Amino acid sequence: MTPASFRPVINRVEVVMPVHDEEHHLGPSLHALGAAAETVRRHHPAMAVGITVVLDHCTDGSADIADRFAGSWAGLGAGPSTGVRVLHRRFRNAGASRAAGVAAALGEAGAGRLQRTWLANTDADSRVPEDWLVRQLEIADAGWDVVLGSVEPDSAGMDPELVRSWRLRHPLEEGHANVYGANLGVRASAYRQAGGFPPLRSSEDRALVEQLRRRGFAVTATDTTRVLTSGRTVARAPHGFGAYLRALGVETAAALRSS
Repeated sequence: MTPASFRPVINRVEVVMPVHDEEHHLGPSLHALGAAAETVRRHHPAMAVGITVVLDHCTDGSADIADRFAGSWAGLGAGPSTGVRVLHRRFRNAGASRAAGVAAALGEAGAGRLQRTWLANTDADSRVPEDWLVRQLEIADAGWDVVLGSVEPDSAGMDPELVRSWRLRHPLEEGHANVYGANLGVRASAYRQAGGFPPLRSSEDRALVEQLRRRGFAVTATDTTRVLTSGRTVARAPHGFGAYLRALGVETAAALRSS
Protein backbone atom coordinates (compact mmCIF):
# COMPACT_ATOMS: atom_id res chain seq x y z
CA MET A 1 0.00 0.00 0.00
CA THR A 2 1.20 3.49 -0.78
CA PRO A 3 0.81 6.59 1.41
CA ALA A 4 -2.12 8.92 0.86
CA SER A 5 -1.53 11.85 -1.47
CA PHE A 6 -2.69 14.26 1.23
CA ARG A 7 -3.20 14.17 4.97
CA PRO A 8 -3.45 17.17 7.34
CA VAL A 9 -0.23 17.93 9.21
CA ILE A 10 -0.18 16.55 12.75
CA ASN A 11 -0.17 19.18 15.50
CA ARG A 12 -0.98 17.02 18.52
CA VAL A 13 0.41 13.73 19.83
CA GLU A 14 -1.28 11.57 22.45
CA VAL A 15 0.53 8.56 23.95
CA VAL A 16 -1.41 5.81 25.72
CA MET A 17 0.18 3.25 28.04
CA PRO A 18 -1.88 0.56 29.84
CA VAL A 19 -0.44 -0.74 33.13
CA HIS A 20 -1.20 -3.85 35.17
CA ASP A 21 1.15 -4.47 38.12
CA GLU A 22 4.34 -3.25 36.42
CA GLU A 23 6.26 -1.71 39.33
CA HIS A 24 9.50 -3.35 38.18
CA HIS A 25 9.34 -1.93 34.65
CA LEU A 26 7.15 1.16 34.82
CA GLY A 27 9.74 3.65 36.06
CA PRO A 28 12.23 3.05 33.22
CA SER A 29 9.36 2.89 30.72
CA LEU A 30 7.99 6.28 31.76
CA HIS A 31 11.48 7.78 31.85
CA ALA A 32 12.06 6.68 28.24
CA LEU A 33 8.64 7.96 27.23
CA GLY A 34 9.35 11.33 28.85
CA ALA A 35 12.61 11.56 26.90
CA ALA A 36 10.73 10.85 23.65
CA ALA A 37 8.21 13.58 24.50
CA GLU A 38 11.00 16.06 25.20
CA THR A 39 12.56 15.23 21.85
CA VAL A 40 9.27 16.09 20.13
CA ARG A 41 9.14 19.43 21.90
CA ARG A 42 12.69 20.25 20.78
CA HIS A 43 11.94 19.43 17.16
CA HIS A 44 8.36 20.78 17.14
CA PRO A 45 7.98 23.49 19.81
CA ALA A 46 4.35 24.15 18.89
CA MET A 47 3.34 20.49 19.10
CA ALA A 48 0.91 19.52 21.87
CA VAL A 49 2.03 16.33 23.62
CA GLY A 50 -0.04 14.29 26.06
CA ILE A 51 0.63 11.05 27.94
CA THR A 52 -2.18 8.93 29.39
CA VAL A 53 -1.28 6.15 31.80
CA VAL A 54 -4.11 3.69 32.47
CA LEU A 55 -3.64 1.80 35.74
CA ASP A 56 -5.74 -1.31 35.24
CA HIS A 57 -6.46 -3.21 38.48
CA CYS A 58 -2.99 -2.51 39.87
CA THR A 59 -2.26 -3.96 43.31
CA ASP A 60 1.47 -3.19 43.49
CA GLY A 61 3.40 0.08 43.51
CA SER A 62 2.59 1.05 39.93
CA ALA A 63 0.19 3.82 40.97
CA ASP A 64 2.82 5.55 43.10
CA ILE A 65 5.31 5.44 40.24
CA ALA A 66 2.79 6.85 37.77
CA ASP A 67 1.72 9.58 40.19
CA ARG A 68 5.33 10.65 40.79
CA PHE A 69 5.91 10.82 37.05
CA ALA A 70 2.78 12.89 36.52
CA GLY A 71 3.66 15.15 39.42
CA SER A 72 7.09 15.86 37.99
CA TRP A 73 5.52 17.07 34.75
CA ALA A 74 3.27 20.07 35.31
CA GLY A 75 3.47 20.13 31.51
CA LEU A 76 5.94 18.92 28.95
CA GLY A 77 7.78 22.21 28.80
CA ALA A 78 6.45 25.54 27.61
CA GLY A 79 3.87 25.61 24.88
CA PRO A 80 0.50 23.96 24.23
CA SER A 81 1.23 20.71 26.06
CA THR A 82 -1.64 18.63 27.43
CA GLY A 83 0.58 17.04 30.09
CA VAL A 84 0.18 13.69 31.83
CA ARG A 85 -3.06 11.94 32.83
CA VAL A 86 -3.29 8.97 35.19
CA LEU A 87 -6.48 6.90 35.06
CA HIS A 88 -7.53 4.21 37.53
CA ARG A 89 -9.64 1.40 36.06
CA ARG A 90 -10.52 -2.19 36.98
CA PHE A 91 -10.94 -3.86 33.61
CA ARG A 92 -8.18 -6.47 33.77
CA ASN A 93 -8.41 -6.25 29.99
CA ALA A 94 -5.72 -4.84 27.69
CA GLY A 95 -8.10 -3.76 24.93
CA ALA A 96 -10.47 -1.99 27.30
CA SER A 97 -7.52 -0.26 29.00
CA ARG A 98 -6.13 1.04 25.73
CA ALA A 99 -9.56 2.17 24.56
CA ALA A 100 -10.21 4.02 27.84
CA GLY A 101 -6.86 5.77 27.57
CA VAL A 102 -7.54 6.88 24.01
CA ALA A 103 -11.04 8.08 24.93
CA ALA A 104 -9.64 10.20 27.77
CA ALA A 105 -6.89 11.57 25.56
CA LEU A 106 -9.19 12.56 22.72
CA GLY A 107 -12.14 13.79 24.74
CA GLU A 108 -14.81 15.39 22.56
CA ALA A 109 -12.45 16.26 19.70
CA GLY A 110 -14.19 16.96 16.42
CA ALA A 111 -13.34 15.53 13.01
CA GLY A 112 -10.89 18.29 12.09
CA ARG A 113 -8.90 17.90 15.29
CA LEU A 114 -8.88 14.10 15.00
CA GLN A 115 -7.28 14.34 11.56
CA ARG A 116 -4.42 16.35 13.08
CA THR A 117 -3.93 14.15 16.16
CA TRP A 118 -1.55 11.20 16.29
CA LEU A 119 -2.06 8.33 18.74
CA ALA A 120 1.08 6.48 19.84
CA ASN A 121 0.67 3.28 21.83
CA THR A 122 3.19 1.45 23.96
CA ASP A 123 3.36 -0.85 27.00
CA ALA A 124 4.48 -0.45 30.59
CA ASP A 125 7.24 -3.07 30.26
CA SER A 126 8.76 -1.40 27.19
CA ARG A 127 11.30 1.36 26.60
CA VAL A 128 10.87 3.54 23.55
CA PRO A 129 13.83 5.26 21.82
CA GLU A 130 14.27 9.02 22.14
CA ASP A 131 13.25 9.63 18.53
CA TRP A 132 10.22 7.31 18.76
CA LEU A 133 7.58 10.02 18.43
CA VAL A 134 9.57 12.26 16.10
CA ARG A 135 10.03 9.40 13.67
CA GLN A 136 6.33 8.48 13.79
CA LEU A 137 5.43 12.08 13.04
CA GLU A 138 7.73 12.09 10.01
CA ILE A 139 6.01 8.98 8.69
CA ALA A 140 2.53 10.39 9.42
CA ASP A 141 3.31 13.63 7.61
CA ALA A 142 4.49 11.58 4.63
CA GLY A 143 0.90 10.40 4.22
CA TRP A 144 0.67 7.21 6.30
CA ASP A 145 -2.28 6.58 8.62
CA VAL A 146 -0.81 3.71 10.61
CA VAL A 147 2.76 2.92 11.68
CA LEU A 148 3.58 -0.62 12.81
CA GLY A 149 6.85 -0.43 14.72
CA SER A 150 9.17 -3.30 15.58
CA VAL A 151 9.87 -4.76 19.01
CA GLU A 152 12.96 -6.48 20.36
CA PRO A 153 12.86 -8.44 23.62
CA ASP A 154 15.41 -7.43 26.24
CA SER A 155 17.89 -10.31 26.17
CA ALA A 156 19.02 -9.71 29.78
CA GLY A 157 18.08 -12.82 31.72
CA MET A 158 16.70 -14.63 28.67
CA ASP A 159 17.86 -18.04 27.50
CA PRO A 160 20.27 -17.35 24.60
CA GLU A 161 18.62 -20.06 22.52
CA LEU A 162 15.23 -18.42 23.01
CA VAL A 163 16.68 -15.08 21.90
CA ARG A 164 18.15 -16.75 18.83
CA SER A 165 14.84 -18.45 17.96
CA TRP A 166 12.93 -15.21 18.33
CA ARG A 167 15.31 -13.28 16.09
CA LEU A 168 15.15 -15.95 13.40
CA ARG A 169 11.37 -15.72 13.31
CA HIS A 170 11.11 -11.96 13.71
CA PRO A 171 13.71 -10.25 11.53
CA LEU A 172 14.11 -6.59 12.42
CA GLU A 173 13.57 -5.01 9.02
CA GLU A 174 11.50 -2.55 7.05
CA GLY A 175 8.15 -3.89 5.92
CA HIS A 176 7.99 -6.52 8.64
CA ALA A 177 4.74 -8.46 9.11
CA ASN A 178 4.27 -7.97 12.85
CA VAL A 179 1.81 -5.94 14.94
CA TYR A 180 2.74 -4.90 18.49
CA GLY A 181 0.65 -2.82 20.86
CA ALA A 182 3.96 -1.79 22.41
CA ASN A 183 4.85 0.07 19.22
CA LEU A 184 1.82 1.21 17.26
CA GLY A 185 0.93 4.62 15.88
CA VAL A 186 -2.31 5.67 14.20
CA ARG A 187 -4.01 8.87 13.11
CA ALA A 188 -6.88 9.54 15.52
CA SER A 189 -9.45 9.98 12.74
CA ALA A 190 -8.54 6.56 11.31
CA TYR A 191 -8.68 5.02 14.78
CA ARG A 192 -12.21 6.32 15.34
CA GLN A 193 -13.43 5.20 11.91
CA ALA A 194 -12.04 1.70 12.51
CA GLY A 195 -13.94 1.39 15.79
CA GLY A 196 -10.99 1.69 18.15
CA PHE A 197 -9.44 -1.02 20.30
CA PRO A 198 -11.91 -3.84 20.97
CA PRO A 199 -12.25 -5.04 24.61
CA LEU A 200 -10.06 -8.11 24.15
CA ARG A 201 -7.66 -9.38 26.84
CA SER A 202 -5.03 -9.86 24.13
CA SER A 203 -4.59 -9.36 20.36
CA GLU A 204 -6.57 -6.12 20.53
CA ASP A 205 -3.76 -4.50 18.55
CA ARG A 206 -4.06 -7.00 15.71
CA ALA A 207 -7.85 -6.66 15.67
CA LEU A 208 -7.59 -2.87 15.33
CA VAL A 209 -5.01 -3.05 12.54
CA GLU A 210 -7.15 -5.59 10.68
CA GLN A 211 -10.06 -3.16 10.73
CA LEU A 212 -7.83 -0.30 9.63
CA ARG A 213 -6.62 -2.33 6.66
CA ARG A 214 -10.15 -3.39 5.74
CA ARG A 215 -11.16 0.26 5.61
CA GLY A 216 -8.31 1.09 3.25
CA PHE A 217 -6.11 3.19 5.50
CA ALA A 218 -2.46 3.49 4.53
CA VAL A 219 -0.42 1.14 6.76
CA THR A 220 3.36 0.90 6.86
CA ALA A 221 5.74 -1.23 8.95
CA THR A 222 9.16 -0.01 10.02
CA ASP A 223 12.16 -0.93 12.15
CA THR A 224 13.19 2.71 12.54
CA THR A 225 11.08 3.11 15.71
CA ARG A 226 12.26 -0.10 17.42
CA VAL A 227 11.11 -0.55 21.04
CA LEU A 228 12.88 -2.67 23.66
CA THR A 229 10.39 -4.76 25.63
CA SER A 230 10.59 -7.19 28.51
CA GLY A 231 11.78 -10.68 27.64
CA ARG A 232 9.77 -12.25 30.45
CA THR A 233 7.83 -15.42 29.81
CA VAL A 234 5.34 -14.83 32.64
CA ALA A 235 2.49 -13.36 30.64
CA ARG A 236 0.19 -10.49 31.62
CA ALA A 237 -2.20 -11.26 28.75
CA PRO A 238 -3.31 -14.85 27.96
CA HIS A 239 -2.08 -14.74 24.37
CA GLY A 240 0.21 -11.73 24.52
CA PHE A 241 3.93 -11.24 23.94
CA GLY A 242 5.03 -13.00 27.15
CA ALA A 243 2.81 -15.99 26.43
CA TYR A 244 4.27 -16.20 22.93
CA LEU A 245 7.82 -16.14 24.29
CA ARG A 246 6.96 -18.87 26.79
CA ALA A 247 5.52 -21.09 24.05
CA LEU A 248 8.51 -20.39 21.83
CA GLY A 249 10.83 -21.30 24.70
CA VAL A 250 9.09 -24.65 25.17
CA GLU A 251 9.32 -25.34 21.44
CA THR A 252 12.99 -24.34 21.34
CA ALA A 253 13.87 -26.56 24.31
CA ALA A 254 12.06 -29.51 22.74
CA ALA A 255 13.91 -29.01 19.45
CA LEU A 256 17.25 -28.94 21.26
CA ARG A 257 16.45 -32.16 23.15
CA SER A 258 15.56 -33.95 19.94
CA SER A 259 18.58 -32.73 18.00
